[in-house]
Amino acid sequence: MSIKILLADDHAIVRDGLRKSLQQEEDMDIVGQAKDGLATIQLTRELSPDIVLMDISMPDVNGMDTCREITRDFPNVKVIGLSMHSAKRFVSEMFKAGACGYLPKNCEYDELTNAIRQVMSGKTYLSPAITDVVVDNFVRVSAEENNSVFFTLTKRERQVLQLMAEGKTTKQIGQSLHISPKTVEAHRLRVMEKLNINNVAQLTKYAIQEGLTSAEV
Repeated sequence: MSIKILLADDHAIVRDGLRKSLQQEEDMDIVGQAKDGLATIQLTRELSPDIVLMDISMPDVNGMDTCREITRDFPNVKVIGLSMHSAKRFVSEMFKAGACGYLPKNCEYDELTNAIRQVMSGKTYLSPAITDVVVDNFVRVSAEENNSVFFTLTKRERQVLQLMAEGKTTKQIGQSLHISPKTVEAHRLRVMEKLNINNVAQLTKYAIQEGLTSAEV
């Protein structure tokens, strides 16, 4: 039986390239594609893939929070992070969110297919290119981790921050999260207070640095 894979990346050219390559594998079947976190969660619910191959910087809901929701609500679905980010905090947060694998986007194609098969067999896969990052994380817990956005802000505050950084208005954020504009403003003020940041430009920079969104959104 083929491994059912859902591709999640905000770049259509990346998804298309992965689809064309992975469809050539006899034991793999691309069942769907998603361009943002919300679509990834929805398609996971509809398509029941075996594996979600996912970028961590996506619009609406970032990859770390998307992974957390998928592994919580669909425990049989395995998530593999595929990202340009290899810093410790990104790798660490993805595994904390329940990911079973993590590879950099510049990995070799054979490594990707090997990772998919290993994860499907019940193993955890970490690219050798970033092994030192994770080993260092276990050996030494740094202050950087405790200052990360996932430690500092609540899930709702992260959602508001991400949508702000993506240029959404207060009204649009409220509609997206099904909360009132007044509640959005309250979250925004708490985010600014917690981060000690008082302007949108700096908030956007922070959101990009923490992997909630990308400069290209």
